[in-house]
Amino acid sequence: MAAYPVDPHDPDPAYLAFWRERHLCTLTTLRADGSPHVVPVGVTYDPRAGLARVIAGGSSAKVGHVRAAGADGARVAVCQVDGRRWATLEGRATVSAEPARVAEAERRYAERYGRTPTPNPARVVIEIRLTSALGRG
Repeated sequence: MAAYPVDPHDPDPAYLAFWRERHLCTLTTLRADGSPHVVPVGVTYDPRAGLARVIAGGSSAKVGHVRAAGADGARVAVCQVDGRRWATLEGRATVSAEPARVAEAERRYAERYGRTPTPNPARVVIEIRLTSALGRG
């Protein structure tokens, strides 16, 4: 089986361009019993900061799974696919309700997805500190 590793901090132009296109993604977190919880999300990718960001409601299951992992963060993956092109980012996720961080995540979401998220006072951002990446952009 072929592997397609990518440096998450220095992706090639095609990989980065793929992450800038508008695509629905998935976020995989782990439940307490270790089973995967996979949900559709919007993801933004910031290789310079080494982060992927997902905005979410503070009471969502995905946020609960990340918070349950503690201060070291939860191991997660985000993925997108379009025909033969695919990309996965992996890392340790934490949750922030800090207004500036949430606003930055919302700004990046609006830039990638072409719409401003509906206001939500309970919104948080899942920040994924990237450790690896795979794909064919």
